[in-house]
Amino acid sequence: MKNKRQNKILEIVSQTNVETQEELMGFLHAEGHRVTQATVSRDIKELRLAKIPNGKGGYKYSVPTNITKGDLIRRATRIFEDYVRSIDFSGSLIMIKTYPGGANAVAAVIDELQWPEMIGSIAGDDSILIVTRSEGEGTLSEPTGPTGEVYARIREIMEG
Repeated sequence: MKNKRQNKILEIVSQTNVETQEELMGFLHAEGHRVTQATVSRDIKELRLAKIPNGKGGYKYSVPTNITKGDLIRRATRIFEDYVRSIDFSGSLIMIKTYPGGANAVAAVIDELQWPEMIGSIAGDDSILIVTRSEGEGTLSEPTGPTGEVYARIREIMEG
């Protein structure tokens, strides 16, 4: 069901100028997919759809092409500057605190970086929990192992 819906989303955005999530919901409803705005939002995130200029002064959803790691790091840096307040760790867990409403944007960009040491992230309203593959043997100042590597990368992004 999910794959079918997401394939339909890709088809819709490739053939139509879809400017909003509400518009996309309308197209999906017309195709028989009963979805909520939250589901559409998650699908957009999972499909990594981006808004690009539509040539008429507005923006439309599009499947991104040729995104480099450098592009992702620059985007992550901007998002971290806008939203991240602090970062901490314990064993194989990393906690990122954001300003209210910023956690989803930060978690999405971290997930897009696809660091192999990460199992995944869980975002709330103002905090993100990142789980790494195996527990690091950190000291009080820095974690080690996979946790240390992800932690160091996040610190780099935070510091620009």
